[in-house]
This record gives sequence, structure tokens and C-alpha cells, in this order.
Amino acid sequence: MSKNEQKSVIITGGNKGIGESITRVFLAANYHVFVGARERTAMFDENVDNLHFVSTDVRKESEHRKLVAYACDTMGQLDVYINNAGLSEWKPLAEITEDFVDHLIDTNLKSVIWGCKAAAEVMTEGAAIINISSIAGKRGSTNNTVYCASKFAVNGVTQSLAKELGPMGIRINALCPVLVTTPGLLDALAGENAPGGDDPAAFIDNFRKANAALGRLPTGEEVGQMAHFLSGAGASAITGQCINVDCGVFPQ
Repeated sequence: MSKNEQKSVIITGGNKGIGESITRVFLAANYHVFVGARERTAMFDENVDNLHFVSTDVRKESEHRKLVAYACDTMGQLDVYINNAGLSEWKPLAEITEDFVDHLIDTNLKSVIWGCKAAAEVMTEGAAIINISSIAGKRGSTNNTVYCASKFAVNGVTQSLAKELGPMGIRINALCPVLVTTPGLLDALAGENAPGGDDPAAFIDNFRKANAALGRLPTGEEVGQMAHFLSGAGASAITGQCINVDCGVFPQ
């Protein structure tokens, strides 16, 4: 349990896209939110007392330690750590290079390991870690080998650490969203080898029509709400799960 009335959460990449939505959900729930990201964005000009920005390169273990230390110095404890930072880029096998692999693995996988490690060192019973994975961590897709590999690995990290951290009373789960329309996703889908082609918005809409059981796709806020639920007492029996947030695209 927290020593202070307000709980604390670290959200990597919590300044843009899905991450910003997660940040806003936790702010609305009266958490002190510590965002670790490369750059400040407009949301930090809104003068919210319990929102903190820490310049962070998530690829480096030392940066996660710095982020955790700042949160603990400010609040006295760390209740929730959300590994959200990541990137998506498509490339066919013949064009995959070592630099490309390193870039995606460092950002999407190593950052999660470093975040979990830094958080677990200071967390106490009742704390929670949430890894933002992807539906791509459960099924492959064309030209998406490295990204899928990174997200499959995030799910494996989540399941393994649930067993390792469980005796300490720390729960860890992953969320696997399907396509959530953000400026970053639209840019990624418009890439040279990406499936979005000349009209990423139309690609997303066609995907929705063909795949979503609910006839729509999830929002960033819905991802944030699930992350908030998994952080709380109502999810006290849930750990080691990789939960789809996909409006029924991939029923399991």
C-alpha cells in the first residue's frame, strides 16, 4: 500500500498517442503521474499539479533508474510502472538490417526489461507493472517480423516476471491493443513497406469493417482505463496475463 494518500505511476512515452491517453486517465484518477519521454509536449503546459516530466531515453537502464528515483524522491514510493514507450515500423525480410533490429529491440523490448527491473527494486506488496504490448505480440503479419518479435517477447517477459515477482506481491500484466488511431500510427502506416499505403485512414477503416466484432476499434482512453483497472485492488488476482484490447478482432 502507498504511504501517501495519492498513488504514483510512471508512464514511459506518456506524452503522445496511447501514452498520453493513459496519462490522462491516471491524472483523472488522482494519481501523481511521472512521464518519462524524450521531449515535453503541449500537455505539460496545462499546469497540472500532479503531472511531472522527466527527460528519458528508455533504451538505457540508467534512465529508468533515474526516473524511478525521481518518482520515489517526490512521492516516497512507486505504485505503478507502465512500460508504454515503443515504435512501429514495417520492413520486408530482405531489407532487415542489424541497425533496424537493434533499433526496434532496444526501444520495444529492452526498455521493458529495464523498466521492470528498476521498478521491481523499489516496489512493495500491492504494486503493479503494466507492459503495453500489441495484438502483434500474438500473431504475425507481413513485413512485420521484427516488430512482432519484439512484442511476442514483451508478452514472454510479462509471463515470466509474473512468476518471479509474484512472491513479492507485485503483479505484472500486458495489454495488447489492436490498431488505435493516433498521429504516430498513421505516420507508421504510411511508411514505405507498411500496409497503409497512400491512405492509412482508409486502411484502418477497412480493417475495422473486416475484423472488429464490435464494428469499431478501441480508443487510447479505453487502453488507459484497462491499465487503470489492472493497477487497482479490483484486479488483485490478475497477473501474468496478456489481455487483448481489440473490440473482438482476435477473440481468445
